[in-house]
Amino acid sequence: MLNLDTHIFVLAVSGELRTAEQDLLARNRWSVSAIVLWELAKLVQLGRIDMDLDDRDVARILNRVHVWPIDLAVARESTRLDFESDPADEIIAATSVVHSVPLLTRDRVIRRSKVVPLAS
Repeated sequence: MLNLDTHIFVLAVSGELRTAEQDLLARNRWSVSAIVLWELAKLVQLGRIDMDLDDRDVARILNRVHVWPIDLAVARESTRLDFESDPADEIIAATSVVHSVPLLTRDRVIRRSKVVPLAS
């Protein structure tokens, strides 16, 4: 299983992943932190991404993705990371730490972390 950050999820749905990313996603079950769902809705609302969350194909993909809750363990871990970023990215990274699931991200700050398990 892989934990996808918001950017990777958007690229996966739009078919804009790099070959290595496509290969990883083809071989693994997808998961996201619950905050990714909020970020998607907010990005659509703000017009920053062109995605119809009610589209049948998007809904089909979302229904197959495991959603990790933002629980106390994730919240606490988000304050113990070895980097600072926006709160959503910290929660996404902390989700990977708490659940020991590799994070697929292009975020350079997160990729420099020594504590976040990263997909490679």
